[in-house]
Amino acid sequence: QVHVAESGGGLVQPAGSLRLSCAASGSIWRIYVMGWYRQAPGKQRELVAAITPGGMTNYADSVKGRFTISRDNAKNTVFLQMNSLKAEDTAVYYCNVDCAAYSDNVRRNYWGQGTQVTVSS
Repeated sequence: QVHVAESGGGLVQPAGSLRLSCAASGSIWRIYVMGWYRQAPGKQRELVAAITPGGMTNYADSVKGRFTISRDNAKNTVFLQMNSLKAEDTAVYYCNVDCAAYSDNVRRNYWGQGTQVTVSS
């Protein structure tokens, strides 16, 4: 079993900052890509940022220069530092962990329950 849990969402004013955290736990053999997705009301879920075990990153064009993804491989955690937030960043943010469990060594995607980020004055 693999469990993914996010934290750090909330209400912030435009131009403000938030830091999201995500921890993966359970019988994890190996973690590959970790990422953040978001889904706004009436829209499809979209990739925000992703990071490989070696630190290679990928960002959505809409967040480049404002958001920074990082990870701590020893603690199976991933972070998303969000600066210069805009109203259009309002969404539920989901953590995604691409990993293999000890039970069968099969690579799967695991999702957290999501954390709400609201940018409003």
